[in-house]
Amino acid sequence: MTSFLHARNIMATAIAARAFPAAVVEVGTRETVLWSEAFGYFTYDEGAPPTGETTVFDLASLTKVIATTAVAMRLVDVGQLGLTDRVSKWIPEWRGLDREEVTVEDLLTHASGLTSYLPFFRDHSGRTEFQQAICALPLEYRPRARSIYSDLGFILLGFVIENAGGSRLADQFAPIAALLRPDPVLFTPPRAWRNRIAPTEVDPWRGHLLVGEVHDENAWALGGVAGHAGLFGTAAGAGRFARLVLGAFEGDPLLVSQRTVVRFSQRRLIPGSSRALGWDTMLPTSSCGTRMSPKAIGHTGFTGTSLWIDPLSGVYVVLLTNRVHPDRSNDAILQVRRDVHDAVMDAVRPRSVDTPGVEAGSA
Repeated sequence: MTSFLHARNIMATAIAARAFPAAVVEVGTRETVLWSEAFGYFTYDEGAPPTGETTVFDLASLTKVIATTAVAMRLVDVGQLGLTDRVSKWIPEWRGLDREEVTVEDLLTHASGLTSYLPFFRDHSGRTEFQQAICALPLEYRPRARSIYSDLGFILLGFVIENAGGSRLADQFAPIAALLRPDPVLFTPPRAWRNRIAPTEVDPWRGHLLVGEVHDENAWALGGVAGHAGLFGTAAGAGRFARLVLGAFEGDPLLVSQRTVVRFSQRRLIPGSSRALGWDTMLPTSSCGTRMSPKAIGHTGFTGTSLWIDPLSGVYVVLLTNRVHPDRSNDAILQVRRDVHDAVMDAVRPRSVDTPGVEAGSA
C-alpha cells in the first residue's frame, strides 16, 4: 500500500505554521482514491469545528476548469461552439478594429488582450452591466502576442457559453455536477450547508465573515455564478471530476470525447505562456511541483485550492484550503502546494504504460 506519510507531515506542519486553518487532500487514479485526509479546523478560533472530508470549500478559480472549461468542451464536442468563433459572433458589443479577430480560443488561453482584473463590483452588478463594461475596455496588448491571466476574459467566456448553449452557465453545468454526486460541487450553496462550509475572509467590502458566499467580489456582484469563480465543493467532488477527465483521456466519453480533452490539454504556442485551453500545464515552476509528467494539466484558486491531473501517470491531486482566512495576505500556501505535490508523486508509482491519445501532436 502506498505511503503518503511525507505528504501528510507537510500538511500537518503547514497547519501548525498557520499557512491555512483548514485543508483536505485527495489523491487518486481513475479507478480509486489512494489517499484522502482532512487537516485543521475551520478557523483559528477556539472551539472552531474540525475539518472533515465532507467539508465544503470555496473553489474560486477551479471554477474556470471544473465548470467553464468543462462546459465549453461539451459545447465544442457537439458543434454548438467553435474554438475559432470570433467573440463578436456571440457578444455583439465586442467590436472594434483592435479586437475583431479575438476568438473563443483566445479567451480560453488568456490571450485576448484583456487586462487581468478590475474591481467592477464597486460600480456594476449583473451580466448586462459587466458585459458592457468589459467590452468597452481598451485592450492591454495585441491579442495572441502574449498571455495575461484574466478573470475578465473568463467572465466574458461565461457569457459566450450562455449564448452558445442557450441557458445560464449554472444550468449548463448542472448535468456535469450530477456526474459528481453524491459529493457536491455547485454554485450558490444553500444556507442549510452553512455548518459544513469552511469560512473564507472577513471581507471589508461586505462587512462580515464570508461563509457560503463567494469570496470573489466580481462573482458576488454577478449573483454568485460567473465564468471565473463561484463554485463550492468538496475534495471528493473535485476528485470525481478529475476521474472523469482521466477517463476521457482513456476514451470514456461520459464527460467529453477523448479527441476534445486532448485538444484542450495541449499547450498553445503563445510567447511566454504555459496555457492550454482553460487549463495550465506542467512546468518545473508550476504549483504542481517538479515530479508530474509534462502532460499534466491543472489549475489553482485564489482561496487556496488546486487541482492537478496527470494523464501519463494516471494520478490526480486535489488540495483544498481556506488560506484567505482571516484575510488574503498569507501566501505560505505557494511553497506548501509544490512540496505536497512532489511528496505525493514520490509516493505514487507511475504507470509504465502510455495513456492512449496523449502523445504530442495527437490533437
